[in-house]
Amino acid sequence: MKRTPTAEEREREAKKLRLLEELEDTWLPYLTPKDDEFYQQWQLKYPKLILREAASVPELLHKEVQQAFLTLHKHGCLFRDLVRIQGKDLLTPVSRILIGNPGCTYKYLNTRLFTVPWPMKGSDAKYNEAEIAVACQTFLKLNSYLQVETIQALEELAAKEKANIDAVPVCIGPDFPRVGMGSSFDGHDEIDMKNRAAYNVTLLNFMDPQKMPYLKEEPYFGMGKMAVSWHHDENLVDRSAVAVYSYSCEGPEEESEDDPQLEGRDPDIWHVGFKISWDIETPGLAIPLHQGDCYFMLDDLNATHQHCVLAGLPPRFSSTHRVAECSTGTLEYILQRCQVALQNVREEADNGEISLKSLESVVLKQGEEIHNEVEFEWLRQFWFQGSRYKKCTDWWCQPMSQLEEMWRKMEWLTSAVLREVRREGVPMEQKNEMLTSILASITNRQNLRREWHARYPDFLQ
Repeated sequence: MKRTPTAEEREREAKKLRLLEELEDTWLPYLTPKDDEFYQQWQLKYPKLILREAASVPELLHKEVQQAFLTLHKHGCLFRDLVRIQGKDLLTPVSRILIGNPGCTYKYLNTRLFTVPWPMKGSDAKYNEAEIAVACQTFLKLNSYLQVETIQALEELAAKEKANIDAVPVCIGPDFPRVGMGSSFDGHDEIDMKNRAAYNVTLLNFMDPQKMPYLKEEPYFGMGKMAVSWHHDENLVDRSAVAVYSYSCEGPEEESEDDPQLEGRDPDIWHVGFKISWDIETPGLAIPLHQGDCYFMLDDLNATHQHCVLAGLPPRFSSTHRVAECSTGTLEYILQRCQVALQNVREEADNGEISLKSLESVVLKQGEEIHNEVEFEWLRQFWFQGSRYKKCTDWWCQPMSQLEEMWRKMEWLTSAVLREVRREGVPMEQKNEMLTSILASITNRQNLRREWHARYPDFLQ
């Protein structure tokens, strides 16, 4: 059963088509560091994009992070995601794994990823291999480092905006003099900055372009092959930052310098591309990413601009640290929701049948909505991805078993409601109220089950 695209997806596709029609057979202009106006344009139009060159990052951290990438790849922990775009199921060209706070999830392109927990204080995570445990610890260490760097970058941005100056550079090497908070920041500013840099997950990415000959060409600027198409990062806390550590697998001696005779970006080197959303006047940027470079998207940059990843020749890893919007995306949240639904259970018989405490419409409606949520946003999302999470840890196995048991009780709850509807002696008006309160959820459930069933034969392993 083909899924109908959402209104937001249709609008986005319409904008893309209108933009391509405006362009006809011409390319929009874009700049690379070889262009004289590159840094000036970056400063004027992309001031909330910051690059930290690899030399400004501690050498020991480089070694640990790069070894952690290789460890997870060696143990087969990264997987291509099955995502849904415009009603079609597609495998991403990039392989990924989500690491982060225990019990957190991150949803993008209609697929929910579940964290391999990093070893926070108080965490009871057990890993299948000691090397995997060390790798997760390393990404927690990188997360802490990038949080500090992000807060520093936000302070510099705020100082620049307060003074209304253009003196703070966007590309920062190891010798750049750092500024402190100073007296111009109050406690509220400091708390706000820390919250916008409170990364709770990192999405690790890996791709070997040599094994992906069908990569899409960048459609607007002629930037070359894309590993990741133009997009905004989804489901993040409003105005929160994103920090990215990039590791392309060539040795330092193999890195080539840009050929001054080459038109546009060097296709052998990985780049990140930026553009102002749906703007055909402002030149885009293609920023080369060398081994160990980090870049930061600050404040509302992710909302006002789009970015893409342009493939080079060597394999590349990245660690993309985010403040995921988890208000409805944590294990604690969904367990609490299930408890709310199950509060309507009066008693349970030996055969599993239950009786209900309340037949009020609002209670029945809420229970069926939670029933759908746990089934389609959690259980099916987890299991259709197969056993991928067991590669690293069994952390999610017990919680998923618990959610399954709660879901079974909700199935009995639905049956109990329908028994009440069929029971003789119940006034017709009350029957109609009960049916009206649950009909939309049950209809939606049946439609979604057919949709998921159609997907399973091809994709569930």
